[in-house]
Amino acid sequence: MSNYKLGLDYALALDQNDTLRAYRNRFYIPKDKNGKDLIYMTGNSLGLQPKSTKILVQQELDDWANLGVEGHFEAKNPWLNYHEYLTDNMAQIVGAKPIEVVVMNTLTTNLHLMMVSFYQPTKSRYKILIESDAFPSDKYAVESQLRHHGFDDKEGLVLWKPRVNEELLHCDDLETILNEQGDEIALILIGAVNYYTGQFFDLKRITQLGHKHSCKVGFDCAHGAGNVTLNLHDSGADFAVWCTYKYLNSGPGSLAGCFVHERHAYKKDLNRFTGWWSHNKETRFKMRDAFDQLPGAEGWQLSNPPILSLAAIKASLDIFAEVDMEQLTKKSEKLTGYFEFLLKTLGEDTIKIITPSAPNERGCQLSIQVKNADKLLHNKLAKMGVVTDWREPDVIRCAPTPFYNSFEDVYKLVETLKSILDE
Repeated sequence: MSNYKLGLDYALALDQNDTLRAYRNRFYIPKDKNGKDLIYMTGNSLGLQPKSTKILVQQELDDWANLGVEGHFEAKNPWLNYHEYLTDNMAQIVGAKPIEVVVMNTLTTNLHLMMVSFYQPTKSRYKILIESDAFPSDKYAVESQLRHHGFDDKEGLVLWKPRVNEELLHCDDLETILNEQGDEIALILIGAVNYYTGQFFDLKRITQLGHKHSCKVGFDCAHGAGNVTLNLHDSGADFAVWCTYKYLNSGPGSLAGCFVHERHAYKKDLNRFTGWWSHNKETRFKMRDAFDQLPGAEGWQLSNPPILSLAAIKASLDIFAEVDMEQLTKKSEKLTGYFEFLLKTLGEDTIKIITPSAPNERGCQLSIQVKNADKLLHNKLAKMGVVTDWREPDVIRCAPTPFYNSFEDVYKLVETLKSILDE
């Protein structure tokens, strides 16, 4: 913290020495009515559009126009295998082996498909453990799974809660829950990075604790993929899911990612829902053949994917292929550390940062509470060209992302916030 300095000149110097600064020009930066760049801090909700996206999507539109159905085989990027063009890059981003990763469906759909396989309740072991403040969609999904299997969706839900007067979770408390109720818990599902606080959990420790008590363990990495070093394979998790429209910059509602650990890759008897895209590729079009399960994460696919969405994802992943996660997280730590330093100059009696201060316990997001502030503060920031994310009851989430946010962005955000507070 003490290495950072005040003043715009310092922010500009940091940008000048930033080896990734040129990547900002690879994205469209939203502008205000006067054509001035907005300070965009919501890559944790929707990542910005790579300039290459139009080119890649247009390629598929052109091939569709010119080739029709033959585009499945004759397109520049044949559609039949299009999802495979994304696998290696996606596996690198989330720290997995290619056989463990597939791009398909949307996040909550994938979550349900994973629970078909990895939530196998019995009369004595049927509970599902989640964060008490999990992302609502995850909570709704697990409650519906409990109901689907005939259990009470309140009694069957185990909540990992913060301690009194705290916002963050402690792994020791999770261990206590498992020591007390572990033999009743069938599944642990945790957001790898909590959407509200920005806390990044120790995935490996959580997995080890869960497996010690014979629980299956999965992670929702919506706020982790492209943001932090997940190392999903090494974590030992049974499965993970994530969206691609936040830090992976693939466009609103785009397809999602799915990880299934390789130890499950060849378990053809593992319960699952299936479709023709999880069938053996060699015989997929021999319509009357009996079902033949694909190995690995691909074996959880259902349908042929929407190519235009895959093209948008490819545009972003091609950029990620140029910069590894180590480089990205190195800049991210510096960018967010600088942000934290500047916020603290406003005074702890005014600003409270609820995100962990330790770099290994967070990604780029800082969640801040401003004393006596409500959504009017968020609205004022928006009017002054700062795009942040408001979450009830009193948190502003800001995520300076390393591909397209600058140190100058961070400096101007804090100066804008200060000017509003000084009114």
